[in-house]
Amino acid sequence: MPTVRFHLNGAETEIEADPDRSLLDILRGQIGMTGPHFGCGAGECGACNVIIGDHAVPACDTPLWSVAGKDVTTIEGLGTIERPHPLQRAFITEQALQCGYCVSGILMSAAALLKRNSSPTSREVKEALDRNLCRCGSHNRMVRAVLRAAEEMAAG
Repeated sequence: MPTVRFHLNGAETEIEADPDRSLLDILRGQIGMTGPHFGCGAGECGACNVIIGDHAVPACDTPLWSVAGKDVTTIEGLGTIERPHPLQRAFITEQALQCGYCVSGILMSAAALLKRNSSPTSREVKEALDRNLCRCGSHNRMVRAVLRAAEEMAAG
């Protein structure tokens, strides 16, 4: 079985697997992560989003081979219980969490946006989150949370 090497949440990772398997399958199955969720399986809902480099991508339709040598960040690498990421704190403060199924993917989309643009407008946040589906109707609170996190990150 071929070996694929990449950085996962800052740690060098080496996986022996079929390189055509989806990154989501590897993350949830072989590695045992539960943050990226299986949603549609077609890269349309955002529940499985991870950050590769500085862009959010759906892990369900990303083949393992395509992350070789790259930096991959999942929700598990965003923050910790002891030191949550500003986005995680802002989502709690703004009560932007409902059922939670979509939230890890939305946080990954928002974190990728903030990596590229530290001071986004409301419109830019909405555009960044456009491919993430949330059936709970928390969109306005999520946008406020991302803007709050951007302000916190800019302040210090």
